[in-house]
Amino acid sequence: MKWFISLLTVLFLLLQYKLWVGEGGVPEILYLEKQVENQRQLKKELEERNASLSAEVEDLKQGYGAIEERARSELGMIHKDEQFYQIIQSSSSAANPNSKSQ
Repeated sequence: MKWFISLLTVLFLLLQYKLWVGEGGVPEILYLEKQVENQRQLKKELEERNASLSAEVEDLKQGYGAIEERARSELGMIHKDEQFYQIIQSSSSAANPNSKSQ
């Protein structure tokens, strides 16, 4: 009977070892849960980005307003009847914007 209790104790300790240290134990499960949460966050960010890009594609397909806006902001284009004004600061005021010109 004494050896049976000893055998059960050894088996119990082996199972505890596997639970806390072995493959598939508690630390590994906690690590994998953290990795899953990180992947969910990344997925959420990518879904938001995809939704934004889809909205932009639809905007570009439907009208010329979005195309015109992109041409103005990214390419610096203007309409036929518009005039373009470029303001260039002098080198002394550009170097020190806090100084007052006399």
